[in-house]
This record gives sequence, C-alpha cells and structure tokens, in this order.
Amino acid sequence: MAEAGTGFLEQLKSCIVWSWTYLWTLWFFIMLFLVYILRVPLKINDNLTTVSMFLNTLTPKFYVALTGTSSLISGLILIFEWWYFRKYGTSFIEQVSVSHLRPLLGGVDNSAPSTASAANGDADSSRQSVSECKVWRNPLNLFRGAEYNRYTWVTGREPLTYYDMNLSAQDHQTFFTCDTDHLRPADAIMQKAWRERNPQARISAAHEALELNECATAYILLAEEEATTIVEAEKLFKQALKAGEGCYRRSQQLQHHGAQYEAQHRRDTNVLVYIKRRLAMCARKLGRTREAVKMMRDLMKEFPLLSMFNIHENLLEALLELQAYADVQAVLAKYDDISLPKSATICYTAALLKARAVSDKFSPEAASRRGLSTAEMNAVEAIHRAVEFNPHVPKYLLEMKSLILPPEHILKRGDSEAIAYAFFHLQHWKRVEGALNLLHCTWEGTFHEVSVYPKKELPFFILFTAGLCSFTAMLALLTHQFPELMGVFAKAFLSTLFAPLNFVMEKVESILPSSLWHQLTRI
Repeated sequence: MAEAGTGFLEQLKSCIVWSWTYLWTLWFFIMLFLVYILRVPLKINDNLTTVSMFLNTLTPKFYVALTGTSSLISGLILIFEWWYFRKYGTSFIEQVSVSHLRPLLGGVDNSAPSTASAANGDADSSRQSVSECKVWRNPLNLFRGAEYNRYTWVTGREPLTYYDMNLSAQDHQTFFTCDTDHLRPADAIMQKAWRERNPQARISAAHEALELNECATAYILLAEEEATTIVEAEKLFKQALKAGEGCYRRSQQLQHHGAQYEAQHRRDTNVLVYIKRRLAMCARKLGRTREAVKMMRDLMKEFPLLSMFNIHENLLEALLELQAYADVQAVLAKYDDISLPKSATICYTAALLKARAVSDKFSPEAASRRGLSTAEMNAVEAIHRAVEFNPHVPKYLLEMKSLILPPEHILKRGDSEAIAYAFFHLQHWKRVEGALNLLHCTWEGTFHEVSVYPKKELPFFILFTAGLCSFTAMLALLTHQFPELMGVFAKAFLSTLFAPLNFVMEKVESILPSSLWHQLTRI
C-alpha cells in the first residue's frame, strides 16, 4: 500500500511538472478568458474604476514613501546577497531557485549529464560538459589511510577540509553506486557506507559487506582508508581487481537487456578503471615506474573515452620520472589540444620540455646583449602560456611559497591546482638543469601584476538588486522634488503600458456577442 501510494504521488507530481512545463501558456489564456467572461458578475470594471479613483486621490507623499520603501527593501536584499556571496561564494536567491524551485518546475541539473555522458562513452558531449567544470578531482590524489593520515598522526590536524571530503563522497556515490544496488545486500551496504561521514563507520560497513560477498567497492574503501601503507593498499586493490573484473564481465554480457543493466555496467566500468588506475599509482609510489607506465598505457587503450579520470596526467608524471622526454612529448601532442580542457600539468610540462632544450646554457646577461634565439623565444613563450593559464604555480616551483599536502579536488587555474602540480612535479623541474632559473627570469614578465585567478564574478541577483535599489531611490528623489511632473509621467507610462491590453479587450468585445454570459449561465 505504501509503495502504491508513493507511486501515485510520483505520477501526480510528474503530471503537474509536465503541465507546468508545457501547458502554462494554455492555462494563461484560459484564465484570461475566464476573467473576461466573469467581468460582469465580478464587477471588474467597477473595481477598476474604484481603484483608479483611489489612486488619483493619493498625494505625491505616498509615492515618495512607496518608492523609498522599495529602495530600502531592495537595499537590504542587496546587503544580504553581498554578505552571502562573500561568505559562501554564490547567490542566495540563485541557490534557492536552483535547489528548490527548478525541480518543482521540471528543471534539469546541469552537473549530472557531464558524468553520465562521459561514462556512456560519448566523447564529444563529455568533453564539452567536462570543460565547463571548474572543480576537478585531483588525478594524483594521495591515499587517505597510507598518506594523508600520516599527517594526522604526526600533527594531530586534519589534512583535508570538510568541503573536499564532501566532494569525494559525492564522487564515490556517482561512480561506485547505481539504482540496482538495493537488489544485492553487499552493494546496498556499500551504498550507505559511501554516504557515511564517520571514517570508522565506513570501514566497519566495508567489512560487513565483505562478510556477505566479494565486493569490489568494499575493497576499494579499505584500500583507500584503512590500509596504513602503500603495500597494504596494493594488496587490497588486487583483491578488488579480481572481484571487479568478474562483475564487469557479467554486466558486459547483460548491458543491452535494459536501462538497469546498462547503468550497472556503467558502474562496473567506473569501478574497474578506478582500481586499475590506483594499482598503477601504487606501482609508481613503490618505485616500479616502468610497470606503472605500462599499466596506464594499457588502461588508456582499453578505455580511451573515459577522459574524466585524467589518466594521461598520471602517465605524464611517471614518464617524467623515467626521463622519457620523447614519450612525454608524444602524450602532450595527443592531449595538448584546443578541444580538450587544459590543466597545469599539460601547460607546465610543455613549458618544461621547451625549457629543457635551452635552459642549461641560458644566461640572462647574454640574452640581454645578443637577444633571444628562436629556441629560447619558444621556451619563454611556452612559460608565458603556462603562467597565463595558472599564475600561482611559479611561486611553488621556485619555493617562494611553502608546499602543503595536495587536496583531493582542485580548482582549475587556482591555487589548489598549483599546489597539486608542484607537489609532484617540482622534482622534475629540479632535475632539468637551469629550468627553474629560466622560469625565475621570465615568468614575471607575463603580467604587470600577477592575477588572482579565478576571480569570482558577481551573481546576477546582486547586480539586479543593486540596479533596483538605485532606480527606486532615484524615483523617490525625483517624486519628492518634482511631484507634478512625475505624476504626469506616471500616468503617461501606465496608459502606454495598458494600451495593448485595452486594444485587445475592445477587439474581443466587438467579436463576442454581449449576451454570451447569459447564454453560458442558461447552459
């Protein structure tokens, strides 16, 4: 009975949403027609006459008070919007409308299709939607149990912010769960575990799921959060790989049998790719760099359209460790494309390769005397392009700012991306003789003043309330200073505004018979 009632309410809600989405125009005209038909019994004409007489008796002081009050209210809204924007980085009105009103009116969340389209393998749509996203998951993020927790053990402080961990929880629910999880007890437990905030509760849930079945996502959680060393994490990921490959093969055979099977296969694909990428990262951290490079190349060949994981950035870092600069250039030639979203890794790696060709012999004094050669000019231009993309990176590479542990999510072109890049790539810049010296001599020439990107743009509603407050305040001042002139202007404006409506009403009255209302009452 409860399920039937819930289904009926869902159907009723969908019908209301559909009607508001497509039939609001028809409803509007129906309401206008009913108002016209009922104008005599409702005494609309008499009421309009009364209202107009009342408005004519109002003094200019009333209009001054009205516009002044409107200006005050809009000013208070402006102050609140500005405070909310400075504290939370978004507009309160916009957030409320997007979170609560748009679902009721049939709106669609723009953030959802990007993940779905990428997971479905639609390369063009995924690139277009992903490129609009500013916050990305750090492709080189550390392991919580084996790396981040070390900082907590030593200092007693948390290395990750609540906001960062909340984004990771959303990622886990997106990639590691699907609508059919409730049909499998172990997956149902893990679905709740990914939403759990307490780390110990998540780990306990993962062990509970493994008691029921060999669950790949449970092994993932334990490898990420319970394992205290990379060796332990790698063992757990190998167990996850064995379970994940079995699930992937089964769902691959059933993916065309319906939408539920397709969603399950998409989830199993995400799980398998994640496990293999983390296994490659374990090999890289344990010194088996060539093995890690092979695993990453195989993974990119097997799943070439899953660009949302940014596996090529892991590959670039591993190839730089091997000093395989020709292979690095080949990867850059494929991914440093205008149709693909840029990153600090791509831009600064390209600059490093250009600088490597000239940095060992570069001298600022010699360059100022004889001018820059073609190769030096190319290197300087590559550095400038990289700095224009993210101006925060040079200060970390030049150790003008202290490094901290990189977050699990980065803001493209922001300080967090600079930290994440420098944390893993500073050693590669130091290995190339003279590269940091060339960067030091040339990066400040990119800007007269280093930009602070990304600069938050003012939301629309702050600009709107500011304009409304200014406009109503101006009206109040003009009405107070020139009451008669503003009265004439207001009457002329209202008459012009209602002229089309009066014209339509006259035409309707000339077409419809005057006794239509009496005929309808008789029927």
